Formats: sequence, C-alpha cells, structure tokens
Amino acid sequence: MKTLIALTHKPHYTLILSIIFGMGLLFIRIQITNSLFFSFLVWNLFLAGIPYIISQVLRYSSWLSNSKFWRFIGFGSWLLFFPNSPYIITDLIHLHHENAELLWLDLFLIFIFAMNGLILGILSLLDIYHLMALKYNIKTAHYIILHCCILCGYGIYIGRFLRFNSWDIISQPKNLVLEIGHSFYNPHVGLVTFFFGGFVWILFLVLKSIEVRLSIKEEMA
Repeated sequence: MKTLIALTHKPHYTLILSIIFGMGLLFIRIQITNSLFFSFLVWNLFLAGIPYIISQVLRYSSWLSNSKFWRFIGFGSWLLFFPNSPYIITDLIHLHHENAELLWLDLFLIFIFAMNGLILGILSLLDIYHLMALKYNIKTAHYIILHCCILCGYGIYIGRFLRFNSWDIISQPKNLVLEIGHSFYNPHVGLVTFFFGGFVWILFLVLKSIEVRLSIKEEMA
C-alpha cells in the first residue's frame, strides 16, 4: 500500500505537459479564427482540476486526518465537484455550434481538454479509493467508489441537461432540488447516469490495474 501511495504522489509532469499542449492548441485556434469561442474549455478544465486538488489535500494533509468534521466536509466538497472532471466530454456538443468553424481542429481540441479532465478526475478517484481502503478495507472502498461513479454520472446529467453548476447547491438550492425531483420522471436520466457512471468506473479500474502493475514492478526491482 505504501508503494501505491508513493507512486500516485509523484508529480504528474506528463499531465502538465498535456495541459500545456491543449492550451497551446487553443491559442493557435484563436490566432487562426480570431475567435474566443472555445476559451470556456479553460474554465471547465480548471473546474475539473478542483476534485484532484481536494483529494490530494484529503490524502496527504496530516491535520485533516485528525478531524472527522473536516474530512467529511472535504469528501462532500470533492463529491460535489467530481462530475466536473468527466463533464468536459459533453462539450463535444459544441461542435454543432456555428462558431465551430474548423471541425477537425475543434474536435481534437475538445478531445485534449476532455482527456486531461478525465485523467484529473480518475487520479482524484484513486486518492479517495486509497483513503477508503486505509480507513475501512478494499471491498468497502470499491463499494464506495462505485457509488461515487454513479452519482458522478447523475451529476453530469444535472450539469448538461438541467444546466446547473456545482455552486448552485448554495446559490439556488430550492430550484436545484425541484429540478432534481422532476428529473426522475425523465426516462433518459437513467441511461445518462448509467453510461457516464459506468464509463468513469471502467476508467478507474483500468488506471488502478496499471497502478498495481507498476507497484509490483517497483517492488521486484
């Protein structure tokens, strides 16, 4: 377990490089089209990085480990922002917008930002998994992560189809609760929740298996 923690705690230089590459691609598009239309991807990627920041603090902060209250607040905040990470995938819908002038460039641009958002999200999910595995056990950790993925899928539905943001739970809680209640009458909500939640769950399993293999190789070296 200590080896796994050490592996995921290393700086993700390649991820930083990928983010810089995406920013550079966006800059090139702005220069070509003189349009800032896809600049919203920067904000969405920033939101996608918040869960990872929270999970890193939860995992490696000594003072948080001694406070049940702040651990609860931290986990709740992480779960609230977690859907922002895979949410960027849904930005592919903007390819139908009239300002999406360069189809292949725009498709690649959204793909790069979505990939970076997904990686940030799955890394944060791994952090939470290790926290739960240490606090409880591996079986319980998997159970918790699975339900987090399902809630993430529903969170994406709330963001894309109901058009609510993470902070609307504070700014307009009444409207949010009413719309959530009405959403359960929509036959598509289950499909969106299942597809996105299942996709995130599968990505988590893939990355976790890679992490385990790396830890085994490091122990054998």
